[in-house]
Amino acid sequence: MDFDAFVGARGPGLLQLAWLLTGHAESAEDLVQSTLVDAFRHWDRVAKASAPDAYVRKAMLNRHLTDRRRRWWGERPTDLEEVERTGSGADLAEPDHADLVVTRADLMARVRTLPPRARAVVVLRYFEDRSDAQIAELLDIGESTVRATLSRALTTLRAANTAEAAAPAAPEGERIR
Repeated sequence: MDFDAFVGARGPGLLQLAWLLTGHAESAEDLVQSTLVDAFRHWDRVAKASAPDAYVRKAMLNRHLTDRRRRWWGERPTDLEEVERTGSGADLAEPDHADLVVTRADLMARVRTLPPRARAVVVLRYFEDRSDAQIAELLDIGESTVRATLSRALTTLRAANTAEAAAPAAPEGERIR
């Protein structure tokens, strides 16, 4: 398979994985692009691999985890939730979505608060439907580390969900000090 055919066939899947890892469309596009640039540079080696798709996905996971460890001083994308929280952009129309979409957005916001490795494990398990062995191989960690990381991540997500449900709602128009 040549590089163009590979990108045509696997590009959308790589972009979806990148979005799940980063939580932002622009960051996902950057992650896929930089990974594919590296893959193109070494395409002879990648094409000879027994599973080029797995090779590129692992390279993308490694790049994501490495990039998350580096301190970044550049621009950071602002998502709509932050704009609404700070009061800027109050003139933006409220989205009219089904409850399922809202629930998914809340879940993704919580997943984005997890550390990079925990987020990668959750994404690979629940969004990519990978086994412990596959996740361990992709992240180059032990299967027991995968299970422990997943357990801690799920505990964190459940705690955040419980804390939000237990938090008292402020009366309409009243400010919390």
